This record gives sequence, C-alpha cells and structure tokens, in this order.
Amino acid sequence: MRALVTGAGGFLGTALARALAARGDAVRALVRSPPAAGAFPPGVEVVRGDALDPAAVRAAVRGCDVLFHLAGVRRATERDEFFRVNAGSTRIALEACQSEAPDLRRFVLAGSLAASGPSREGRREEEPPRPVEAYGESKAEAERIAFGFADRVPVAVARPPRIVGPGDRENLLFFRIVRAGFLLAIGGPPRPLSWIDVDDCARGLVALAEHAAAAGQAFFLASDEMTSVEGFQEAAARALGLSPRRISVPAWALRGASALAEAFSRATGRRLPLNRKLAAQILAPGWVCLTEKARQRLGFVAATPLADSMERSARWYRERGWI
Repeated sequence: MRALVTGAGGFLGTALARALAARGDAVRALVRSPPAAGAFPPGVEVVRGDALDPAAVRAAVRGCDVLFHLAGVRRATERDEFFRVNAGSTRIALEACQSEAPDLRRFVLAGSLAASGPSREGRREEEPPRPVEAYGESKAEAERIAFGFADRVPVAVARPPRIVGPGDRENLLFFRIVRAGFLLAIGGPPRPLSWIDVDDCARGLVALAEHAAAAGQAFFLASDEMTSVEGFQEAAARALGLSPRRISVPAWALRGASALAEAFSRATGRRLPLNRKLAAQILAPGWVCLTEKARQRLGFVAATPLADSMERSARWYRERGWI
C-alpha cells in the first residue's frame, strides 16, 4: 500500500503512520508543522502542508493508492471553524484524489460517532445522523460530502467514539482531575460510553482501506467494553495508583463552567479542554455504538482492555511531565 495520511501529526495520525510503516507500507505523512523527533518511524515520508491548501493536497496524493483523511479540528470556539476545517478539508482531499489519483483504491475518512449522535442503547450505522453540537454536525457534513463522491472515488467512513491511548490530549483532562485528587460525578442517570484504543482504531482504518466490503460504507470502530465519564476517571485513578475524593457536579454547574471556559478561549485564543461541545457530549444520555457490522463484514474486533489503554496513557503522560 502507498498511503497518504492527512493530519498525520495528530494523535490518531501518528498511530496510523506507525501501524502502516510496521506493515511495510509506503507512508507519506502530511503535516502542518515539523514533527517532534521520533514521532514517525524511519521510512515515513514527511511532507509539510495544510489540508486546507488544495495545491498541497494534490501534490501529496500523487503516486498514492490510498488516502486516509484524518485532518480536522476538535476544539473550536466558532461553529464555522468546525465546518471550514472538518467538512472543507474533506472536499479538498476528495477533489485532489479525483484529479491526481484516478486509480485510488480507497479514500478512508476518519469520521466520528459524534456525527451519528448520542444513544444509550446503541447507534447503528444505517440510522440517520442526529448530532447535538457543532463538531458532530461538521463531521456529519464531511460524511455527506464523502459519500457524494462515492460514484467517482471509492470511499469508506470510520466512525470511532472516544479514542484513548498514549499521546491523547482529549482524555488528559480526566487524568489531571484525578491527579488533583478529585473524581467528578456528573448529576443525572448513568451515561454509558463506547470507546476505542488508538492502536485498535488504526487497525480498523487499515481494514477499511483493504476490505472490498468497506467500499461505500460507514463503520463504527469501537470496543465492546463499555465505560462512562466516571469510568474513565476511575480507570485513570487506578493507572496512577490514586484514590481521589468523589465530588458531585450538577449539570447546570458543568454548563456554566463550560460557557466561562469557552469565553476565556475566545478572548485569549488559548483553547481550553473544557468547552460547551465537551459539556454537551458529557451531558448526553450516552454515546454507545454497536459493533456488529465491523465484526461481521471486516472481521474487525477492538480487543484492547480499557485498563491497558489507560495505563499506557498514564505512563506516556508521566514520561513527558504532562501529569
């Protein structure tokens, strides 16, 4: 496989580039800024460029037979930014494939469960999207754009839930809360969550690139082990060897704190981990997706236990002084 990975400098992108290189694939990594030393294994071709620059993407995809489109934004203070990056870059990448890679074997879009929307019982791929915040809406629009090219470009869409593992910044907040000695219990009924380890997710993306059954389809890539926001914190506490004090947080307090944090981010340009998007996701009734389709059609199973994933994360954070 000769693969281009956009967003290769991100958490999932670096894991995917490593997984492809370990298989012996030729990997080209499109990054906006120079990667840290050791971010990629030897042999990965690093190309500087922005996924919103059509010329850069056209040049990067030449000679490749698979494009993994991972470039996107998870934290933004304005709805338009989510759409400009997440949906806009998808269209640019597809147009580049159409003009520069006519023999492309597969275009794999890294979507999100957020595009499908929340569920306590479990979402299925064929259900219509019901996103509840701007990030999810932008990922749903990216999917719509991708499938609009399906008659010209062989598209497959991955919809992972929350991704966990070394290098993750989104779940770092849970570790820091626990490290401060607290475990926040959000008011209301239990809110179950699906999740996936980053290395399992990378394997799932490769499966979407290789299996004929993936063409023109969307797949949830997730572990069958359920957790919750409290479960993430409990797993982080075990990984750190801590016994934090449990504190109840009413839903209104989380909403208020997220609004203040977002106002601070907008005023300073510093994007805090807490925002109204995260609050909306936490307060949803649940984020559960069903995995039968990926198992039956692709033979894909995300087998890494949550405890292992969180322990590897904790070790990585500690080695870099993040916690």
